Amino acid sequence: MTEQKDVQEALSLEELFARLEDTIHRMEEDEVSLEDSFALYHRGMDNLRMCSERIDEVEKKMLVLDEEGETHEF
Repeated sequence: MTEQKDVQEALSLEELFARLEDTIHRMEEDEVSLEDSFALYHRGMDNLRMCSERIDEVEKKMLVLDEEGETHEF
């Protein structure tokens, strides 16, 4: 499980969004079993959590330009 988490942390935000989109498409398939639906749901939630964490990191690093032209961390 730790190896999977390390792989997810190494993925870019775009790659995480692509995985999330793929999971959604797979859940929408007609022939997906209930068991597979639960597994896909949990995988999707893990990817969504990682996306949220990455977005939070980016927001913290953003700089805001104030009225005097100085930058400050967001």
